[in-house]
Amino acid sequence: MNWYEIRNIESIDSPGLVVYKERVQQNIESVLKMRNASLLRPHVKTNKIAEVSKMMLDAGITKYKCATIAEAEMLGTINAPDVLIAYQPTPVKAKRIMVLIQKYPSTHFSCLIDDAGNAENISNVFAAGNICVDVYIDVNDGMNRTGIKPQNAFQLFEECENLSGIKIIGLHVYDGHIRDTDVEERKQKTDAAFNDVAELVEKIELSASRKLNIVAGGSPTFPVHAQRRDVECSPGTFVFWDYGYKTILPDEPFEYAALVITRVISIIDEHTICVDLGHKSIAAENAIEKRVHFLNAENIQFSGQSEEHLVLKVEEASRYKVGDVLYGVPYHICPTVALYERAVVVEKNEAVDEWKVVARDRKINV
Repeated sequence: MNWYEIRNIESIDSPGLVVYKERVQQNIESVLKMRNASLLRPHVKTNKIAEVSKMMLDAGITKYKCATIAEAEMLGTINAPDVLIAYQPTPVKAKRIMVLIQKYPSTHFSCLIDDAGNAENISNVFAAGNICVDVYIDVNDGMNRTGIKPQNAFQLFEECENLSGIKIIGLHVYDGHIRDTDVEERKQKTDAAFNDVAELVEKIELSASRKLNIVAGGSPTFPVHAQRRDVECSPGTFVFWDYGYKTILPDEPFEYAALVITRVISIIDEHTICVDLGHKSIAAENAIEKRVHFLNAENIQFSGQSEEHLVLKVEEASRYKVGDVLYGVPYHICPTVALYERAVVVEKNEAVDEWKVVARDRKINV
């Protein structure tokens, strides 16, 4: 039996998300071999599942990163000690963060800033609640999505240093644009992008007379930042991994731990079949041929996809029958997980439980 096959597969409806618990544990152990737990801050946007986050907590990982209030609340419910909301909140979201702080006192929550005007608005929200929230300056070192350029970040620090509702405790640097397959090229680009950040850290620490926390990187640059002293690394995808990263990052030691299962629902002609893996069941931002890789079917061509259907060209459709199961590795696991309300838990090739993908919701309680 292949590692991914499930003995009682007939008990699982499709399309479905399945999580292989032993492989999640294996990936957690692998990440701990690359970085001390005290300098790990994994992103939970990939898993969105309290039980998976609890597995990391039980392994000694106490710091986390997230993108949404729901993900932050999920971590609060398991008493995660330290949670960075890697997002600059608008004043509306800042009010929700304030409620999180009040509702989950065992968890230390922080967030990002990259704009002086918005930082003042956030400060006013927290000052009105007699709270001072810790914040990280979000530094744009080339991703060009959020963050302030390193050359402008010191001025932002000076403008925000005396705001009563916030306290700057560190810098956050996400370099998701660096994804080279060649390890040395990836390292060179990561180091070059980080040079300006290192200079900024030195300048701010000298001015403020205090140490800053540095949170850097994602899954692609994790092996590079893991070699730095006093830098917290924030890989996210590692816990489940996916076909996209396996293809472009073959040097990283993680294994697929979550799959989608789909069933043949129609035999169209001698070379065409249809399965129930539509846009609603697999991340669809990539070209159709880069959405899923099937582990138990070869020489497949992707013909078309709609909301509920995926049409496949095969060598011999007679090899398939309605109800046959295909096991698929998503090219992009993070948004795929968010499409499912629950994940079937697999141990020793048996479906043994279900975990709620609780943080796929925009709101849990707060």
